[in-house]
Amino acid sequence: MGGGDDPRGPRLIMTGSEARHCGDDAVFARDLRDEGEPEAEFNPGIAERFPRKNAAAGALVRDERGRILFVCPTYKPFLEIPGGLVEDGESPLAACRREVREELGIDVPVGRLLVVDWLPEHGVWRDSLQFVFDGGVLSREQIGAIRLATDEVSRFEFLDLEAAQTQLRPSKARRIALAHQAFLAGETVYGEFGRRLG
Repeated sequence: MGGGDDPRGPRLIMTGSEARHCGDDAVFARDLRDEGEPEAEFNPGIAERFPRKNAAAGALVRDERGRILFVCPTYKPFLEIPGGLVEDGESPLAACRREVREELGIDVPVGRLLVVDWLPEHGVWRDSLQFVFDGGVLSREQIGAIRLATDEVSRFEFLDLEAAQTQLRPSKARRIALAHQAFLAGETVYGEFGRRLG
């Protein structure tokens, strides 16, 4: 939201080159143009007071035996799936592809959405939306080409979910189990704190 009533002055419509997305650039630019000017704030300054949520996106990547790829971050004691935070002006899918590429040093065929999971506020961390996409199956050659971003990831390993359970936060284990079930069932699932709803 925004517009002429914004005390910082008028805001420009984001162009396709400024937004990081995974759609067709020409279609995206046309959609932005067709959307028209941003609506004016009905109460000047209210947009800055609206709640904000963090978002993160990760990929459920597997090896040829069906085991899940986990990475060990250098900044936390638990395993993660490849992925990370969605930046401002970036779509969750674009963030997932970027983060996986940055962490693993290879392009992974990130595909369809498996899970959207809501996490509640926890300590200093605000509530967030967690997106898990299908990361496909890596061949031995692709696995051999992995070059970790060592400032972020110390190691990676392929594990069955049961074997990884003790190295995951409970909500993360539930979310990854949901993603794996969604993959097998060919569906997309909504969850809250790793519990399927709806």
